[in-house]
Amino acid sequence: MRDVSLLELASYLPGEPVGTEYFQRYRDEDAALADHTMFKAPSFRHQVPRDETPTEMMEKAAHALAERIGQDALRGVDAVITNTLLPEVPFTGPGAEVAHRLNIKADWVIDAHNGGCASFVHLLRLARALIGTGQATSALLLNVQNSAGPVMTQSEVRRLPEAVIPGDGCGAAFVAASAESPVLGIKAANYGEFTRDCGLTLDDGRKYWEAGTSQMHVGFTPGRVKEIVERGNRLVPEVVLRLCEELGLKTDDIDVLITNQPNRMFLDQWRQRLSIGPERHLDTFDRFGNLFGAAVPITLDHGIREGRIKDDSLLTLAGFAHAGDFAGAAAVRWRSGGARA
Repeated sequence: MRDVSLLELASYLPGEPVGTEYFQRYRDEDAALADHTMFKAPSFRHQVPRDETPTEMMEKAAHALAERIGQDALRGVDAVITNTLLPEVPFTGPGAEVAHRLNIKADWVIDAHNGGCASFVHLLRLARALIGTGQATSALLLNVQNSAGPVMTQSEVRRLPEAVIPGDGCGAAFVAASAESPVLGIKAANYGEFTRDCGLTLDDGRKYWEAGTSQMHVGFTPGRVKEIVERGNRLVPEVVLRLCEELGLKTDDIDVLITNQPNRMFLDQWRQRLSIGPERHLDTFDRFGNLFGAAVPITLDHGIREGRIKDDSLLTLAGFAHAGDFAGAAAVRWRSGGARA
């Protein structure tokens, strides 16, 4: 299997930051989970407008990426792999349309609808499999989180404790056959028994495609939250430790940990369980909220631009999805050959 490298990243955040005071005027202080640590609000988040599509978000992130890798490299990818939290159309993803808009003639267009908050690891794993086996030479990975604006600002949903947590954005990454910034290993775990523990709730009992007036939301309950907290605290450290064991590494060898950004509680627990200090764990939650699957690429992109990622750093990218149905971790030796030209 040939070397595959994570070579560059970029991101797009819609609009100006929105402060938590927007939600405070609507907040139901008597809600069952109003004071739960899982729903302690970030200071800011970005919210995508209702009519901005996932394809448009991806296109903007890809243009930012092209400024760093060049238009020829972007248009020359032969795999486009996407993940969208809230698809515009239930039965198709945005991959083909975004490839067309970017003038990419890719052999592979894959809209991965699983992986959730750990979907960047999932996309990277797919890209590594295609490129490493010679079925592609380079790939464009695109992660969209787009529920904060369209879903969490609905008149009934914005009163709920969970409404303050999400933020919107898109991460983009360029992956290619190269030893410059190699992906050293990836571990993933699927737990199908947990898939039904996180889903949509409509208070009138209708299916989401049926006519009605109730507003779609996740529908957290104290019991469900307790289970998610237990799994989330455990799954990310477990998959990171499994990856380290496979690669003959210890957590002390990790220079920078980049995870999904669900809330402060999980971030703190992961640091404690992996014995990694805050200075080695990128944290964008207070600025951007929970970016779900887009959190890893956006957080890594901002870490690079802010000078927190040094050449030859050992990066570990990790996360878990939904109520724990998927967890993944990847190790990358960042720019082991030095900065890109």
